[in-house]
Amino acid sequence: MEDHLRKHDLKIPLRTQLLSCAALAAIAVAILLLRRLPLTGLLQAGLPWWQQSLAGIAIGFAVGGISALTTLRKPHSEAVRRTVASYARLDLDGLNPLWISLAAGVSEELLFRAALQPLAGIWGASVLFLLVHSGAYDFRRLDRAALWQAGGVFGMSVLLGLAFEYAGLLCVMIAHAIVDIIGLYLVRHLATRKD
Repeated sequence: MEDHLRKHDLKIPLRTQLLSCAALAAIAVAILLLRRLPLTGLLQAGLPWWQQSLAGIAIGFAVGGISALTTLRKPHSEAVRRTVASYARLDLDGLNPLWISLAAGVSEELLFRAALQPLAGIWGASVLFLLVHSGAYDFRRLDRAALWQAGGVFGMSVLLGLAFEYAGLLCVMIAHAIVDIIGLYLVRHLATRKD
């Protein structure tokens, strides 16, 4: 029994997290190549790079800030407790939250926005985004906490889908990375604090 608990409590190494992001990016590139879309054109589409960067920073801090404020408002809620327990399994030492967030922002947005959204639409890509994140949030329970988490993930994905349509890929990569940076540093703080 103790071995099972130890294995379950083991941290997911940074390398594993980065490899999973690389796999998502490879899937995205394969889809884009099958559709014969030039990768360079994706980064040039939309607003100029500096406007995409500013929009991404604004969206990232707005969404990440709202998420952080609601989390800190009720740090002992079931939804927060589950989220912290899930993401605290990652190796969040040192600058790892930064590397994980940058890798996730680039790879997930390349897959869900650039590769899948043109095929499945904003709603379809957001459903797929939600499904990919269901393991981290344990939506199987379908209780109030799970519905709040699912709604937040889905809502953020729809917002990123709209930003992709109106601003561009760089915008959503930056926004996603900032939201994750704020979230992972907050998870690290909540997981290590003594109440």
